[in-house]
Amino acid sequence: MGSLPDYSNGLNGHATNGTSTNGNGRSANGSNGVRRRADGSLDLTVLGMNSGTAMDGIDCALVRYRQESPTAPLHMEVLKYDEIPVPQRMKKPILKMLRETRTTPSAMSQLNVQLGQMFGDAVQEFCDKHHVDIDSIDLIGSHGQTIWLLSLPKEGETRSAFCLGEGTIISAQTGITTVTDFRQAEQSVGRQGAPLVALIDGLLLHHPTKMRLCQNIGGIANLCLIPADSEGGVDAMVDWDCGPGNMFIDAAMRYYTNGEQEYDKDGEWGAKGTVNQKIVDDFLAHNEYINHHPPKTTGREVFGDNECQEIIEACEAAGCSKYDTLATVTRITGQNIIRQYRTFLPSYGIDPDRIDEIFMCGGGARNPNIIAYLQQELPNTRICKLDETGVPADAKEAVSFAQQALEAVLGRAALVPINSDSLTPNCISGKIAPGKKWRELMKMCVAFGDSWEGDGPLPTVKEMIVDKPYTEWKP
Repeated sequence: MGSLPDYSNGLNGHATNGTSTNGNGRSANGSNGVRRRADGSLDLTVLGMNSGTAMDGIDCALVRYRQESPTAPLHMEVLKYDEIPVPQRMKKPILKMLRETRTTPSAMSQLNVQLGQMFGDAVQEFCDKHHVDIDSIDLIGSHGQTIWLLSLPKEGETRSAFCLGEGTIISAQTGITTVTDFRQAEQSVGRQGAPLVALIDGLLLHHPTKMRLCQNIGGIANLCLIPADSEGGVDAMVDWDCGPGNMFIDAAMRYYTNGEQEYDKDGEWGAKGTVNQKIVDDFLAHNEYINHHPPKTTGREVFGDNECQEIIEACEAAGCSKYDTLATVTRITGQNIIRQYRTFLPSYGIDPDRIDEIFMCGGGARNPNIIAYLQQELPNTRICKLDETGVPADAKEAVSFAQQALEAVLGRAALVPINSDSLTPNCISGKIAPGKKWRELMKMCVAFGDSWEGDGPLPTVKEMIVDKPYTEWKP
């Protein structure tokens, strides 16, 4: 299979083009930055960055991409991955602002610049920590910090996405061409702007005969189901945001520890408590978003601290201890994921009990209470970590934004799930802030595109090979 190669016999990522790396993103022959190829092939090193809804850290994934021609498989290798902490001076006021939903134009304007500086600082910290020559990075793909995502507007509202972390600030601070605003770019062609992970999920997980599902549990939980290649593969994917992931769990931990603990490490608190099943069932039965048919996406606006506080109060009124409350909000996450499978997958002709494998990622993948519940409900499905693909589960979203930045500078549309609001190909997948090597970058992209003899934009990538598994990251 192409998406999960035999690494012992496959390409090592460095032998076919005469260039190798020394493990820190800098080519071993001493050259920095964009490596021009006389044959018009592609060879770029991209830093993908992501700060999720939980704001628990800035994921940084340095990825090398190679492609011999627009119709050849895309080769990738994660060179380095790490999580850079979000400074508390940024995290606390942002979470407070989102919780209270009160701010001013002046504060938002300043926050956009401050977040840009924060991401720029994270690039430098990442490079310093891992001895990466910053000049070896050709491109940055930064998701930014989601402030508001209005994906399902009501009457009188306008679909919109508000992600801050000014790309021109990152570019100016680092000297590297930077791509941002991926969500607004998706909304511009009629989609909701999330989950935005089908691109990487499909390329990593499609299989000749197995039906696979990638289940992410970050602040919000989202799924991407990839049928077997024999049943459509990457051309038949469906995805959507399930609802709360770690958001309620984290909020409850902050509440009961006065902010001293921000997540339930190894599910220890939840494991000590007893689930109040009535509160779980009532919440899932009456929440409008949970019962809305896909396509759908959501965020902190719907499942934030205020909503969690209502659940906490209901638990305490029912006599629950703090451990019972954690068990209850944890079960809401797990039970809702199963509810999403059983309620909505059949409408796409998919039997949840036929899912062969579920690949887990996000912080919730390390919560044994959630995993045990999923396995209990799907006893015939193999549940495993996304790490088996050669890409660390924790790095997936950062890798996804690295690749979306690559597609943006190439003007190449990414894969679109069949259940999206619009199937319009998006060749303008982000806003580009040119860096110091902009002309060299564009020369490579144009030369690569010149080898395409077809009409219209470059063909969408449908086959990706992970040249070497990344094994350094140990959460």
